[in-house]
Amino acid sequence: MTDVAGKDGLRGRTILIAGASSGIGRQVALQLARYDTGLVVSARSAPMLDSLAAEIRSLGSRCLAIPVDATDSAAVEASLSRAEAEAGPIDAALLNIGAGPEYHLPTATASEISAAMRNNYDVTVNYLVPLVARMRGRQGLIAHTNSLAGFVGVPMQGPYSAAKAAVRILMDTYRTELRGSGIRFLSIYPGFVATERTADDGIPAPFEISTQRCADRIISAMESHRDDVSFPWRTAALTRALRILPKPLASRIMMSFVPAGWLDKPAGQVPA
Repeated sequence: MTDVAGKDGLRGRTILIAGASSGIGRQVALQLARYDTGLVVSARSAPMLDSLAAEIRSLGSRCLAIPVDATDSAAVEASLSRAEAEAGPIDAALLNIGAGPEYHLPTATASEISAAMRNNYDVTVNYLVPLVARMRGRQGLIAHTNSLAGFVGVPMQGPYSAAKAAVRILMDTYRTELRGSGIRFLSIYPGFVATERTADDGIPAPFEISTQRCADRIISAMESHRDDVSFPWRTAALTRALRILPKPLASRIMMSFVPAGWLDKPAGQVPA
């Protein structure tokens, strides 16, 4: 297989999108459907996947929909075996999985905080390990939708930020240890993206972008030769500044975006 990067690098490829049923993943899938691709889409909701698959086929691409719970490593392994049996070897994968609800650390429980790691870090590992095993020895791409929150401890999203930071380090280490293996590891760091899931989460979203614009940037990154891509530029620049500023000043800047009185919320108002 030739390198998936470069002009038209994704055209005609077999591409897995994990977390494709809604939001960013769905938009990426629909845009790639115009590339005459063979798409494998996965998520927990079978009805939403079936609807997406029908739309993809109407746009001219092949599509295999595989419902799977990403927290179940055995189920993920089985889904990849089925994907390769029915659609052929996976040339590229976009791991667009994870969730970041509001967390109020003064009242959050240990189980709520730990759930962020399970729903963001563990699910990524469940795909990474078997994908690497399948792609070694041939050209392939594993891309992960991370978040700019993975670079700083974002108020209202602390556990989510921590989980995304863990994935960031893991992807960097995979990239280092497997350089020259034929696998390209791509880390994608969006800022705030307007999805159905985030519409009413109560978290301030400065410089928010649309799912379509986010999908455009993700596909462009997948066709590039870059290791890391951050956007939009305003949020990326703010994140870089927060990382080098003295921590007390960075904390004051971040807290300036938090609604007044949020730190005084009583217990019991944090989603599980």
